[in-house]
Amino acid sequence: MFSKIASKLHGESNALYRIRDELKTQGHDIRDLVSGNVNDQGFVFPQDILEEILVRGARRCPIYHPDSFGQRPAREAVSEYYREYGHEISPDHILITPGTSISYWYCFKLLADEDDEILCPCPSYPLFDYIALLSGVKLIPYPLRESKGWGIDIEQLEACISTKTRALVLISPHNPTGHVSPPEEITALADVARRHGLAIISDEVFSEFLFGHKSLPRPFHSAAPLVFVLNGFSKMFALPGMKFGWMAVSGHADKVRQAIRSLEMISDTFLPVNEIVQASAPEIFQRGRDFRIGFARQIRECWNLAENFLAQSNNCSYIRPDGGFYVTVQTGEADEEIAAEAILRENHLLIHPGFFYDMTPNHLVMSFVQRPGTIREEFPAWLKTLEKLQEGS
Repeated sequence: MFSKIASKLHGESNALYRIRDELKTQGHDIRDLVSGNVNDQGFVFPQDILEEILVRGARRCPIYHPDSFGQRPAREAVSEYYREYGHEISPDHILITPGTSISYWYCFKLLADEDDEILCPCPSYPLFDYIALLSGVKLIPYPLRESKGWGIDIEQLEACISTKTRALVLISPHNPTGHVSPPEEITALADVARRHGLAIISDEVFSEFLFGHKSLPRPFHSAAPLVFVLNGFSKMFALPGMKFGWMAVSGHADKVRQAIRSLEMISDTFLPVNEIVQASAPEIFQRGRDFRIGFARQIRECWNLAENFLAQSNNCSYIRPDGGFYVTVQTGEADEEIAAEAILRENHLLIHPGFFYDMTPNHLVMSFVQRPGTIREEFPAWLKTLEKLQEGS
C-alpha cells in the first residue's frame, strides 16, 4: 500500500529522547539547549508592528493574483536587501519560497535526477537526509576539518566528486559548527564548481549572526557556473512562523535563464507562498531593520556570555564559532552519548551528542541562543557534570 520512501520515513525515538520523555512523565521540566526556535527563548519580532504590517498587507491583496516567482514588490525588497551589502541581483533572478527547506527541495529536483549525487558538508544538520530522500538524490559528505576551525577541506571535497555529482552545498555560517567560509575558501570552492560543472547551493540562513566578519562573504558572481543563495525571515527577523524565504540565482547567463525558467514551472505547480505574507515582506524589511540589527547584537551578547563559562572550564575544549546559533564542545575521554544522557538526567538539559550530526567522537552540540538567565544558570551546571565524567574516564 505504501511507497518505498514511506517505509523510510518512520522516525524512531533514540535513547536520549526516550530518557527525555521518561523524565517529562515524572514531572521534570526539561530545558532544550538544542532547539533553533528563537521565539521560545524570548526573541520575538515586535508584535504591534507585525500586526500593523500584516493588516496593511491583507489590504494590498484583496483579490488573488498569484505570481509564480512571487509578488514583484517582495522580490524587489529581497534585491534591495542584497544591494545594501554590495550585491546586484535582479528581482527577475529571485524566487520567493515558503522557506529554506522547500528551497532545497526545489534545487535538488532542478539539478539532479534520481540517484544523482549532491555534496553536503560533514558534520551536517540531519534535515538534509530527509529532503534528499524525498528528492530521490544521494547526499555525499565532504569533510570539514576541526583542526582548521571546521574549514572546508577542498582537496577532500574534490576527491568526493564523481560523474554523478550535480551540485555542492555550502552552509555559511555553518550549522552546527559556526564556521564562516572566508573569501579565499569560497573562491576555491567556486573554482572546483567551475572545473567540474557543478552548481553551488549556498545556505545563508544565519547570515546576520556574525562574530568576526562585518558582512558575510558570498559566492555571488564567482567562477561557479550557477549559484543558488538561500535565505528567509525565520532566523533573520525571528519570524519562523511567517514561512517566507527566497532563492537568488546568479552565474552564467544561459544557465541562469534555464534555471529560472524551470523554477517558474516548479513553483507554479504549487504556488505555496501566502499572498498576505508576500505583500507584507517589503515593510518587514523596512520597518524591521532596527530589530534585525538589534537581534544580531543580542545573539553576539549571548555568545559572549556563554563563552565566558566555556573559557572558565579547565576541561572544556571548543572551536570558537564565527557565527550562527551553535557551538560544538569536545568531551575529551568522556563518551559523548553517556555525557549527553548524564547531563539530561542530572541537569534536566537536552544537549545533542555529536554523532547526531555525523561528527567525529567525542563532541556535544548546543545552542547558546538562550535567555541570559538560562545561560548563567545552566551552563555552569552541565559543564560541572561533564567535568565529573571526564575525571572518571
